[in-house]
Amino acid sequence: MAKQFSGMYAALMTGMDEAGEFSPDRQRNIDSYVLRQGLAGLYVGGSSGESGLLGTEEMLAQQAVVAESARGHNARLIAHVGVPSLRDSVALARRAEALGYHALSALPPHAYPFSDDEVLAYYRELSAATALPLIVYEVPVRTGRPFGLDTLVELLEMPGVGGIKFTSTDLFKFSMLRRRCPESLFFFGFDEVYITGAALGADGGIGTTYNILGRLYVALDAAMRAGDLARARELQDLSQRFVEALLDVGVLPGMKAAFRAIGVDCGPTRAPLTPKIADAEARMKAVLDQAEFKRWLA
Repeated sequence: MAKQFSGMYAALMTGMDEAGEFSPDRQRNIDSYVLRQGLAGLYVGGSSGESGLLGTEEMLAQQAVVAESARGHNARLIAHVGVPSLRDSVALARRAEALGYHALSALPPHAYPFSDDEVLAYYRELSAATALPLIVYEVPVRTGRPFGLDTLVELLEMPGVGGIKFTSTDLFKFSMLRRRCPESLFFFGFDEVYITGAALGADGGIGTTYNILGRLYVALDAAMRAGDLARARELQDLSQRFVEALLDVGVLPGMKAAFRAIGVDCGPTRAPLTPKIADAEARMKAVLDQAEFKRWLA
């Protein structure tokens, strides 16, 4: 799976209308921009897409719109289907398979403090629900707890599980896991320090800011693979400057403001997500109007 799916994927954002409802037209606007950036593919329905605030029917609708948008493009589609209800996760997984998605991914169940055995059972049933490879997810900032190394190894050794999205600062665990599971695919999930994951052998990245600066991240990954550390540092610095601005605004509201600033009609974030500052669009426009950023816009 690693050779087939390696590369950089945008954790795709979701188009909303002014009332905060899913908007197919605005989703197509986002898709059109992101698909022009030369990324390996799209990661659809994840946290960056406000999936924690969407209903299952909306996620199913988004899957269909993105599948249509991607037709004719050389882009792999990974459907994130990790919602608290296993029944809904299986429904999302089977629909993605029917729509021609190439792989699945899922947060572990996170509505309650599930035991490791319950999490393993969740992934076991989800991986058996379709013929698509499943990418499991380590993201303590979202779930509230990290998995132990042995649990992650057990997950990666499950039939049907092809890899992991690793969004954790525990890089020693990342390295140990790679040694224990050398045939698995490893995506690194922190945009602002992707260089560290790549240095430790990540097969690619999945990130929020790839939506806007996908070309930059493709170049960053290429620099790391070519051993050009000076170039990689230069590009990572630009990435970090963009992320700093997002943190001032609020990450997802800031990304939506950045899209609007470059002329992509994407709509607002869904409540209760709101910008931290009143002039969010002006703040993001000021960043993206700088020459060193403009050259990376699609």
